[in-house]
Amino acid sequence: MQGLKRKLVYVTLYEVIAIVCATVGFALMSGKEVSEAGPLSVICSVVAVAWNMAFNSMFEAWESRQATRGRSIGRRVAHAIGFEGGLAAILVPVIAWWLGVSMWEALVMDIGLMIFFLVYTFCFNWAFDRIFGLPASALPAGGAAQSAC
Repeated sequence: MQGLKRKLVYVTLYEVIAIVCATVGFALMSGKEVSEAGPLSVICSVVAVAWNMAFNSMFEAWESRQATRGRSIGRRVAHAIGFEGGLAAILVPVIAWWLGVSMWEALVMDIGLMIFFLVYTFCFNWAFDRIFGLPASALPAGGAAQSAC
């Protein structure tokens, strides 16, 4: 599976599984009901997707004005910190307000989400590539779709 179809399947599966997991996590960490945690997970998902699009647009605009081209480790670290820091700045107050917890408790929950998503994203991408094969960009020149090991 390639192209737009692959991207749509990817983002749909990724976000549905993430919302279910985040709902359970929020409910467990806050002691709230799933009925309260579920809508918060959907809100966080929508915010994360929107922030991803906005942040990447801003980052790429900044990146295009830099004298040094390419993506060094330092630039990748800056991207990751900027993305996660911005997302936390948006989500922590939302989590605190929605669940009626302190900003500190919301920050701890957000850190838990960051750790979860680090592991989840790695595992999801690995499984997705095993099930659906590698994207064209990762295939050897002239190679057919194959599973990733």
